[in-house]
Amino acid sequence: MSELSLDLPGTTKRLDVAGSTHRIVVAADPQNAAQAQPGEARSYGWRLLPWLLPVSIVLAWHVLSTTTNIFAGVLPGPLEVVDAASQLAERGELQRDIYVSIRRVAIGFSLGAATGLVLGVIVGLSSLVRGLLDRTLQMVRTIPHLALVPLMILWFGIGEEPRILLVAMGTLFPVYINTMGGIRNVDPKLIELGRSYGLNSLELVRSIILPGALQPILVGIRYALGVAWLTLVIAETIASREGIGYMVQNARELLRIDVIVLAIILYAIAGWFADLATRLVERRLLRWHPNYAKGTEP
Repeated sequence: MSELSLDLPGTTKRLDVAGSTHRIVVAADPQNAAQAQPGEARSYGWRLLPWLLPVSIVLAWHVLSTTTNIFAGVLPGPLEVVDAASQLAERGELQRDIYVSIRRVAIGFSLGAATGLVLGVIVGLSSLVRGLLDRTLQMVRTIPHLALVPLMILWFGIGEEPRILLVAMGTLFPVYINTMGGIRNVDPKLIELGRSYGLNSLELVRSIILPGALQPILVGIRYALGVAWLTLVIAETIASREGIGYMVQNARELLRIDVIVLAIILYAIAGWFADLATRLVERRLLRWHPNYAKGTEP
């Protein structure tokens, strides 16, 4: 039996040849493995990079609010906002308002995104349905859904229904357009290849069309989550007694600028968490895609 050793970066490979049997043994080279550690440090640096600008802004805000009078009477400092948050939390108002707003967004987004996804798939797959529905849906899409607030109040009163429906309408069309566009832009050659392998219509949709359209669908969902929170700001002004929007309304009447700034920060954090959740779903569902492979994103 003869042995052939190959030294490659990070590993040492030995090829043992015995008759017609070939066996490859891979062993880590300690010296080269140690050289890979700077790459890990670079990975941590990429993870910290997105936080550089937000942290710098907060630090500059704090320094300017404590050492100068630039923001006097106009914008409270970070410590004042934190103090306002602690006061509301002690009374239980902060937790209640955050929970109510998240519940409204979750229900409204679920209804709107599910409807948009179903319509997008049907319209994208069928030319007949596209000719029947798409033009009407495009006309309805151009109507500002926030302009429907008076009608919502007239039809459903001042309960939870108008707020949830407004959020649903705001999230329906981004998901619908991206789903339909993603399905229609799937490479026809891939579909023909699937047919040549004997796939039926259902198998084509499941194995080729939906995976090919998954990236734009997730982009639509990601955008729709942002629209949901933007819509909620207006929806919670409809005679609401709970939610972050109500917190802003009440703070405006009491001239509590610190609470208004707190609500703005809460909306920003909620939007960041929604975007983070969508990106995690993207990485899991699109792990086969080279742009979403591990280590390709900061």
